[in-house]
Amino acid sequence: MPTTLPSPPQAWQRLSIPSRPLSPTLSVRRALPVPDRRLVGAWTFLDHIGPVPAEAPALEVGAHPHIGLQTATWLFEGEILHRDSLGTAQTICPGQLNLMTAGHGIAHSEEGRAGALHGVQFWIALPAEAERIAPAFEHLPELPSGSIGGAELRVFIGQLGALRSAATVHSPLVGAELRITGPATLPLRPDFEHALMVVHGELRVEGEPLVPGELLYLGGSREQLRLQGEALAVLIGGEPLPEPRVLWWNFVARDWETIREARRAWLAGEARFPEVPGYPGERLSCPDLPG
Repeated sequence: MPTTLPSPPQAWQRLSIPSRPLSPTLSVRRALPVPDRRLVGAWTFLDHIGPVPAEAPALEVGAHPHIGLQTATWLFEGEILHRDSLGTAQTICPGQLNLMTAGHGIAHSEEGRAGALHGVQFWIALPAEAERIAPAFEHLPELPSGSIGGAELRVFIGQLGALRSAATVHSPLVGAELRITGPATLPLRPDFEHALMVVHGELRVEGEPLVPGELLYLGGSREQLRLQGEALAVLIGGEPLPEPRVLWWNFVARDWETIREARRAWLAGEARFPEVPGYPGERLSCPDLPG
């Protein structure tokens, strides 16, 4: 039996997900950050990409820099080719994870293959002790999967119940795909805060309806979560970070001075952000800093 009281539904945050342009031909729905919720644990960014029909122009995101974060890409349909300044060229397909650690600095590009595309991309803020680690990349072709009641689970980050991902992360986290076909009660860590997003279908969360276009922030102090319905959803959670983060353009840091220095280094073409081998296009320029 749970030893802590769940947060009541009326205390949850139901956050509308706005649409944002990702490229000249593609818009995404950005669930994090939004004005009323900047972080869920160390999860600082969540884009829902697509579904993009096969006849639409292919995704192309030019070479750009990152610091202070990890990027995690998870697809439901289609393929994306990841290239980075470490020399990586890795295609990701549904059920696989691409995880890039920026640390002190990395540059990468993303190119969608021909055909339909549907997925999510996350940024994970690195804790203070890992912000300046060397950049790295890992591809996990298989992730642990199982079922709890009427939910089929695939855990791509961290641990949910008995399922643990081998992905390298630097703070306690969970990220999982949920395919709900009936009643299910998921085990949660009460020291985590959690959020849930429906990709398609309709879900009832502790009896409360949740549909696409919303992110439901569940707070913490919860050891289980009752779900009912037919839906594809994504669950994220983690220990709250002890310090706030600045997120600007493609950079995450604890202060604006770190952001300003990274921007200067990118514009100057310094070795901190090498070229992305094999990417045929131009590097992205970065916007002006806010006043």
